[in-house]
Amino acid sequence: MTIWLNHTMKTVYWYNELAAERIYATRCSLPSLIAHRKSANRRYSCAATLFCPQVDRAVNVLQPEYLSVDLTVASNMDKVLKAFKNARVGSHHFSGSTGYGHTDAGGREALDAAFAEIVGAESAIVRSQFFSGTHAIACALYGVLRPGGELLAVAGKPYDTLEEVIGLRGTPGHGSLKEYGISYRELECWQLAKCGGIDWDALACAVKPETQCALLQRSCGYSWRNTLTIDEIERAQNIIKAQNPNCVVFVDNCYGEFVELKEPTAVGVDLMAGSLIKNPGGTIVPCGGYVAGKEALVKAAAARLAAPGLGIEVGSTSGEVMRLLFQGLFLSPQMVGEAIKGSLLVAEVMAGEGFKVQPHPRIKRYDIIQAVEMGTPELLVAFCRAVQKRCPVGSYIKPTAGATAGYGSKVIFADGTFIDGSTSELSCDGPLREPYVVFCQGGTHWTHWALVLGDVLEALKAL
Repeated sequence: MTIWLNHTMKTVYWYNELAAERIYATRCSLPSLIAHRKSANRRYSCAATLFCPQVDRAVNVLQPEYLSVDLTVASNMDKVLKAFKNARVGSHHFSGSTGYGHTDAGGREALDAAFAEIVGAESAIVRSQFFSGTHAIACALYGVLRPGGELLAVAGKPYDTLEEVIGLRGTPGHGSLKEYGISYRELECWQLAKCGGIDWDALACAVKPETQCALLQRSCGYSWRNTLTIDEIERAQNIIKAQNPNCVVFVDNCYGEFVELKEPTAVGVDLMAGSLIKNPGGTIVPCGGYVAGKEALVKAAAARLAAPGLGIEVGSTSGEVMRLLFQGLFLSPQMVGEAIKGSLLVAEVMAGEGFKVQPHPRIKRYDIIQAVEMGTPELLVAFCRAVQKRCPVGSYIKPTAGATAGYGSKVIFADGTFIDGSTSELSCDGPLREPYVVFCQGGTHWTHWALVLGDVLEALKAL
């Protein structure tokens, strides 16, 4: 790590030397590049750093990966800007509405149109009225599934909070899919070096005439498996449609937005859903979720959010929240980029300390989650408590594992975030069950994780 001293302005800048030289090399002749490298004498090594040695080394190693992330951010930002321009987003769209929402000044329509263009979908509904990603996903599933049909989970067990929606557990009489006569089946993940993926051979003959919906969970969730890539999602979609063209291919897109250059709906997926307190909220949206895809299917999901006949033209949102929905979407590519850099740093440092990590260090990312296998409940708890101490909100709180609505196991959370439950802000969590994995995500800048990791290593060393 080096810094550049600006004696005229009397300021100090962190200097990404490797990335800068790569960029400079594309814009100058070889003699100019040589002269540029010789000018390195004007830079000074950072004798004192806020980062611990393990983090400092990792930061230097990861510069090529950080540059690659920045290029993805730029491409996705360009896509967002074009969509906002085409939707003619203006300040009048931030006025909000009350009551039924009939006085909305076009904000709903502009936001939906911009979002749909960004993700390559026919239609989208982006609303603060979705309680969570699970709520948005449930609305989509209830919208497309009917009694006698089957839901097929293609990539193994879904996230814990969907188990009660499906009817795998939960309180009888609450209206799970199972209680409405909808059967459920899942394909086990194909195991390769204990990092599962889709079992392509099994999928090739898995879809039946009664399979109304195939569920693809893009992110790993609480599983130790590879996150699905957009290419894999497209391949799965083609295999499913070849067996049953009427089967709706649905993607739980949580934690995956803006990580790649395309979204599932851009490669033919029928429907997808996610949360606005994750990636597409840019760390500032206070609540909500989205459903995007084929227009008829989006309207069916909207009817589950509201009621049949009400459509997507109702529902009030305050002006303050409406503005944040737009602004958060605009910030999303940048915030996701920083979260990815943080996950790369966590993987590099923790693998260097001998812990198993998924994804592996310096591997291209397909969601913002970094899993670290702690091995014991004591190490898992110590990790989370060290993270909490470096959070901006509630740093004085000592996290303790406990029962949480929607989860089958006790879970410990370190989430000192401005938005309750936000995982686009720096946070981590993990279920208290073997092999005691902590799942890290979010962060408004990678340097936050750099600071956190120093405390984490100290806490683990003290055990």
